[in-house]
Amino acid sequence: MTTTVGIPAGWPATERQARAVQDELRARVVLDETGPAPGTGNVTGVDVAYDDERDVVAAAAVVLDAATLRVVAEATAVGRISFPYVPGLLAFREIPTVLAALGALDHPPGLIVCDGYGLAHPRRFGLASHLGVLTGLPTIGVAKNPFTFAHDEPDAPRGSASPLLAGADEVGRALRTRDGVKPVFVSVGHRTTLDAACAHTLALTPAYRLPETTRRADALCRRALREATAEPRPEEPSPASGPAGPDGP
Repeated sequence: MTTTVGIPAGWPATERQARAVQDELRARVVLDETGPAPGTGNVTGVDVAYDDERDVVAAAAVVLDAATLRVVAEATAVGRISFPYVPGLLAFREIPTVLAALGALDHPPGLIVCDGYGLAHPRRFGLASHLGVLTGLPTIGVAKNPFTFAHDEPDAPRGSASPLLAGADEVGRALRTRDGVKPVFVSVGHRTTLDAACAHTLALTPAYRLPETTRRADALCRRALREATAEPRPEEPSPASGPAGPDGP
């Protein structure tokens, strides 16, 4: 089942308004909790897909059993794109539909894994942090690219990591999830630690570079977007409505 959502009343419409919201919410990020132990409870992946020409965004939330990585629940939401594309403010394009997808789940999400950033963000408040503060849930960001931050290449074996640096500050880690394969970029969102975030990421990558949560949420949101933007098929006339043939009345 897919939930349809609109743009929330009072949603930021300008860069200035969005940055003011980030400044307000960033103060509520919790960094002194360890969060759930890797491999326990539920873990949920969220992701979005866009069709900018049709002004449509689709979000997916997929809950896995953290011990077995079996899917136990999933939900999607479709809505209008709620903010223009501005680097550093992408969460404002995604949050309304992601929240709707999470709200439609029939299982508790547990830890949320975002395909993006938490503290590894120019304003230290990426999607994972934003979503964590709004939901109160522990969140982490696992991104495909390092954004603007410097890092050394981790050693080749799986599990090797190197700091993702903003000046002298460690805002995340480049983490090798497959031997000799390009790393992913892990950061804390809310209510967990960087060590725990990396441990969760390794637990979620037994066979592929990206977490199973992200892989499954990506496939589901893309499917939801295709269905939401598919052109309706023209109805075929029923035999009774067509012209009478040679054997007709």
